[in-house]
Amino acid sequence: MNVIEVRGLRREFGKLVAVDDVSFEVRRGEVFGFLGPNGAGKTTTINMLCTLLKPSGGGATVNGFDVERQRSEVRRSIGLVFQQTTLDDYLSAEQNLRFHAYAYAVPAEVREPRIRELLTMVELWDRRRGSVRTFSGGMKRRLEIARGLLHHPKVLFLDEPTIGLDPQTRRHIWDYLLRLREAEDLTIFLTTQYLDEAEYANRIAIIDRGQIVALDSPDGLKRSIGGDLITFSTPDPEAGLAAVKERYGVDPTLLDGTIRFHVDAGDAFLPEFVRTFPQPIETISLARPSLDDVFLTLTGHEIRDSELDARQMLLQAGRWHR
Repeated sequence: MNVIEVRGLRREFGKLVAVDDVSFEVRRGEVFGFLGPNGAGKTTTINMLCTLLKPSGGGATVNGFDVERQRSEVRRSIGLVFQQTTLDDYLSAEQNLRFHAYAYAVPAEVREPRIRELLTMVELWDRRRGSVRTFSGGMKRRLEIARGLLHHPKVLFLDEPTIGLDPQTRRHIWDYLLRLREAEDLTIFLTTQYLDEAEYANRIAIIDRGQIVALDSPDGLKRSIGGDLITFSTPDPEAGLAAVKERYGVDPTLLDGTIRFHVDAGDAFLPEFVRTFPQPIETISLARPSLDDVFLTLTGHEIRDSELDARQMLLQAGRWHR
């Protein structure tokens, strides 16, 4: 069952087409990764899904509600964790959550037990009365995740959720997120510049120049660019190149004296290749494609920091609470 459905979504800014006829679905309960270089259209797409920006064409539903005609219902169905913190540093953790509960009209009989449940889940209950300005970056991010879940949303949008955090803290945040996903029956919609984080996704959509260029599981995307890479050298590279092409029906390349070609299941292929290849093998290596390779192959770009500046963040937050 799909919790998000996007059909021909389009957004124009004057003559600039930021999102161009984008269509995809997000299944209920999955972690869905949304990746793209700066200016690709991913933030514009998310803003339309979160009702922060009106589409120029096409449409989308979130939790069965239309993002244009049922904005209030969409907003009640989603939680948001922005790239930059939007917590009030002068309030305590508990007060930040209570303010959010009032904004979403969480009933009084539900509010306090829910605050305790979430602060306990993200291991901040003992710091509930502490001023947020004394919190570390990781603690603030955990508090923002708890705040985003306070009103029992069906979809949690995470826009660069661990940007600026060290690898250990990022891993810790993801431990929480994956536990919360199970506990809350939650769908997670993720953008990230850390491609190792994208490995947590069940499926990933890659957007470039306003269009979806690929959508598959992480493993499916890696397979789509040609399988595992075998690189080896022989005393006669030209003869070795011809032998690979003839024997294995692949299209090898010669680069700096080494022969390179792709195969499926390289770990199973390699022993027999070494044993039966008709020429001496001087060096050989096997490399599995990464999401970095996929991203570069499909977009021609390296993924870069697309962090919003403070002014943009305040603008988003203001539009959200209108």
